[in-house]
Amino acid sequence: MDTYFCPDILKRGGNAADAAVAIAAALAVTEPCSTGPGGDAFCLFYDANTGEIRGINGSGRSPRAQTLDFLKGRGYTAEAPPSPFDAVYVTVPGAPACWCDAIQLFGSHKLSLQEVLRGAVELAEVGFPVGEVAAHHWANWVAALRDAGKELGGDLLIDGHTPRCGQVFRNPALAQTLKELGERGKPAFYQGRVAQAIIDVINRNGGVMTLDDLSSHDSEVITPISTEFKGVRLWEPPPNSQGLAALLLLNILDSFPLKAMGHNSSDYIHVLVEAVRLAMTDAQRYLGDPDHVTIPLDTLLDKGYSNQQVQRISMDRAMEHVEPGLMTGSDTVYFCVIDSQGNACSFVNSNYMGFGSGLVPKDCGFSLQNRGANFTLCPNHVNCVDGSKRPYHTIIPALLTDCATESQKPRLLAALGVMGGFMQPQGHVQVLLNMMEFGMNPQRALDAPRVYVHYDHKLISGWLTWRRVSTRR
Repeated sequence: MDTYFCPDILKRGGNAADAAVAIAAALAVTEPCSTGPGGDAFCLFYDANTGEIRGINGSGRSPRAQTLDFLKGRGYTAEAPPSPFDAVYVTVPGAPACWCDAIQLFGSHKLSLQEVLRGAVELAEVGFPVGEVAAHHWANWVAALRDAGKELGGDLLIDGHTPRCGQVFRNPALAQTLKELGERGKPAFYQGRVAQAIIDVINRNGGVMTLDDLSSHDSEVITPISTEFKGVRLWEPPPNSQGLAALLLLNILDSFPLKAMGHNSSDYIHVLVEAVRLAMTDAQRYLGDPDHVTIPLDTLLDKGYSNQQVQRISMDRAMEHVEPGLMTGSDTVYFCVIDSQGNACSFVNSNYMGFGSGLVPKDCGFSLQNRGANFTLCPNHVNCVDGSKRPYHTIIPALLTDCATESQKPRLLAALGVMGGFMQPQGHVQVLLNMMEFGMNPQRALDAPRVYVHYDHKLISGWLTWRRVSTRR
């Protein structure tokens, strides 16, 4: 249903970016248990005319007053942090600004934001039959909120209950929010009625966000980071996103004969798991908001550094503890659009944990994210909570091109991404390996079982706590 709007936008002269925003808004209507205006968004855009790859970091910052001392004053510690659904973990929603900026920077300029959002507005007004998967997640996340002593706002329930599969759900409040966003752009969300409703519900539940925190928000136009792997180049968003982790992982795996090992063989899985442990430990050690911490990107992405990491992997045994290299939980929606001109928009949108905080601003029709739950309360950690800081971010859209010389424009090979929070770097690399090393077409590459290395991402003890390895489809 959400992708129904995509061909319509393209037929009316819109491009990949226009269609991507239309889909993002429609998903906010049909899957509020995963995404919406109260969450964040990232996108990468490939310009077929110039070969240029740019992106938007649509992640929001913590409230200016929300410092480590503030949380400690409330009795919280690194070992005993707030509940992940606590209002103190609501960061400024970045998705609406990202949608607006994607249209302005990458759109065709043949369709206005109002025209792009019209389909989602009508869908929210008229209603839609809730799908089986959405109904399942809707119920599960409401149950999780209730287990934590929280309640989801009534705009996203029917008479206090989650919608059943096939039941028609209408959201006139969200329709009005999207209509105002289309008419007035970013000020309609970050100032005025919607902004005041956001502040009211957060502060009523113990948060400290202000109108100034909202009105000062802006997206960041980004230059993606990349690495080469066997004749192709993988592009990911830079920190504070965890795209760096996918590149670190790919650099390590580049030194192993993965194809000869065989897909999902014992040797393949052993090398993959050990490489994931090394890459994710470095990501958790060094990755934070670049406005607050210095991140040695050039050194981390240097092939010499990855060669040092390779030497730490033994084919005979697993590493007991994985410390960072020495230098000389979640719900998300991902989609991509490629138009007839060859432009591509790789887009990901998320509330983080289902409905996020579960807080629903009055008469707005969406819930507020809890992305701040990714902060740690460890004082010297790069991802330690602080005012006006962006947390470590799990959502990462990706693009794949050939390895063009500086005088050539890169040729687009794929737009890719997966869902799954901290699984995403692992998923990106495994989907790419399925295509590059094992000759799978995109559908088979996505359908194939994946290994997921679970870990405690807070890194309180100085190294990651590795919980288990499981498989996913």
